[in-house]
Amino acid sequence: MKKAFKNILISMGLLAGVAACDVNRLPETNISDLSFWTSESDIKAANNYLYTFLPGFNNDDVWSDDAFGLASNTISDGSRLAPATAGNDYNAPYNLIRAANNILEKAPRATVSPAVLDRYLAEARFFRGWAYFSLVQKYGSVPLILKTLDENSPELTEAPASRETLLDQIYSDLDFAIVNLPTITALGNIDYGRISKTAAQAFKARVALFEGTFSKFHNQGNAAAHLTLARDAAKAVIDSKEHALFGSYFDLFQMAGEGRQNKENIIVKQYGVSSTERVLTHSYYRSSLETGNVNPTKSLADSYLMKDGLPITKSPLWMKPDSSQKVFKNRDARMSATFMKRGDPMMTTKPIFDIANLVFNKTGYMFRKFANIEDWNTQASVIDRPLLRYAEVLLIFAEATYELNNAITDAELDMSVNLLRDRGQVARLSNAFVKANALDMREEIRRERRVELAQEGFRYWDLIRWKIAETELVKPVLGNFYFKTEFAAATVNLTPDNIILVQDASFRKFNPAKDYLWPIPINEIALNPNLQQNTGW
Repeated sequence: MKKAFKNILISMGLLAGVAACDVNRLPETNISDLSFWTSESDIKAANNYLYTFLPGFNNDDVWSDDAFGLASNTISDGSRLAPATAGNDYNAPYNLIRAANNILEKAPRATVSPAVLDRYLAEARFFRGWAYFSLVQKYGSVPLILKTLDENSPELTEAPASRETLLDQIYSDLDFAIVNLPTITALGNIDYGRISKTAAQAFKARVALFEGTFSKFHNQGNAAAHLTLARDAAKAVIDSKEHALFGSYFDLFQMAGEGRQNKENIIVKQYGVSSTERVLTHSYYRSSLETGNVNPTKSLADSYLMKDGLPITKSPLWMKPDSSQKVFKNRDARMSATFMKRGDPMMTTKPIFDIANLVFNKTGYMFRKFANIEDWNTQASVIDRPLLRYAEVLLIFAEATYELNNAITDAELDMSVNLLRDRGQVARLSNAFVKANALDMREEIRRERRVELAQEGFRYWDLIRWKIAETELVKPVLGNFYFKTEFAAATVNLTPDNIILVQDASFRKFNPAKDYLWPIPINEIALNPNLQQNTGW
């Protein structure tokens, strides 16, 4: 399997370079155009380029209340300005859209069967939907471009499409992908990593949950319609029996969780199978986690339940810790898998972790997901980045069900969030448990999402769609308890409760009149007079 995976990774890397030239160059020569689009291998080579747009590791969690870096972040603290020029947030999705449109227009020239053609067109349409969702999340309304353009195309100055029109197109693209893509079982080991039928279904569920809850809590659009799509798409993935949770939560984010044998991963950004069998590498552990570019906050730490299923504010198991190790005592096992704690393997120059370095880890906490001593040493990790896991599908099903009905049955909890709680070694959630302990079911479902998907880039967008960013992002950024006998001497601000104060609330703001959408880059408005800046920017 490793040899086959190595071969496909190498071919994807080489063909992506060829496809990049053919897909992006304007104008294209007649020779390259006629000679390239002739066979299935040509279409597959062009499609391989689309996979290079899958996002790699990043520090997006610092936009939220889950993480803090070496310094304040202008998105989370509300101090950013409209950018003068477009960066990857705006340009990269449109580059992907153009590449997908190019394939959709030219792949039909190839001498292939209708089924083969539709399979690759389905991949292209999936990626077009992926790109447009990224734009809708950030900007709301943007121009809808469904064909390749040249410098004289009138569409270059087209007015933005409505949010509803964009969502309709995304759903249309994903529905085509669902019908025409192979199952992950049919893809097998050789084509592992390519987009499958359940990948399209799961991504549709993600899109629909975002839009359904955004509509519900921002009082716009047809929330029920989107939430129904989210629930049904998630249920289709569950019913497919193609996926299951991986046994070890920690190993999900290590080499042990790589490849087809891990049925939890639905979409991944692939790097390789070993230091000698790779195309891409990353240094996420050393460049981001160990050096403090992204550190967990007290807000995230406090969200992990005690083993009895109760939050720390209600559980008799909770005691104020007098040492760093006791922060993790009797907690959800996923906390120990996500946060570094005393005794964990760390790095070559410090093999065993004892306490976070406050010079780098400003919160006094350090993330553990993806931490690997060998990767720290080589700075060339090939651990894949999971982009969509079966766990997320279970969470989507639970949340969409609850938001549709303002209720969820115990049976529905057992087929979704309780499977995740079982893995986290936490007491199961039920309606009786919620009532007996004066809990809120919505908050418990949201809590489950937060801890299960921590450090995976979801929290900021959850705050946006739930319309609680205006409440959560204006709070002070707090860290760990300050254990004076453990932390090295450092200048640190503390609250009266002996908690590390990373950023005071006076330096944080969120304007609900404008900050729920991102600013359109100023140069894009200058290039297209029909573009209008989002309100307040």
